[in-house]
Amino acid sequence: MWIFGYGSLIWNPGFPFIQSRPAQIQGWARRLWQGSTDHRGVPGAPGRVATLIKARSASCLGMAYQCAHQELADILKQLDVREKGGYQRIEVDLYFHDGSIADGVTYLAGPNNPDYLGEAPITEIAMQVASAQGPSGLNSDYVRLLADALRSLDADEPHLFEIEKRLSELISEVS
Repeated sequence: MWIFGYGSLIWNPGFPFIQSRPAQIQGWARRLWQGSTDHRGVPGAPGRVATLIKARSASCLGMAYQCAHQELADILKQLDVREKGGYQRIEVDLYFHDGSIADGVTYLAGPNNPDYLGEAPITEIAMQVASAQGPSGLNSDYVRLLADALRSLDADEPHLFEIEKRLSELISEVS
């Protein structure tokens, strides 16, 4: 069993693993539509973090982690707590660059959870990210780290990269 990360798990898995490999899931797209009141924001001033939305012809690139079988149950319990802010665990097929496919799990936060923020104009998302901070740090750091990690994987992420660009412009305007 593999654990698929498409957000902070890409650069900060926080659990032991045997190996990691870039992988894709089909029919999903990454969006910063989930509110974070426990990591990158606080109640009343949520940050924005990644979730998955159904998108028929899309694919989402991320990092897959293979864990030792005897550690998997404990790792999933740990992730269930880490991803408690509106996320649920789902099973996915992982597609690797060498053509192989494996069973995996990931977490997504759908529109029926209380922290879901949904779609908004890029400038509005960037403004919210620029002002948000929580126990895990600045929301702007999350966006930058995610964008950098995805660039290192040669990912095509127009939604995220546009938010990052607008965020940089907003920060420059303030400086």
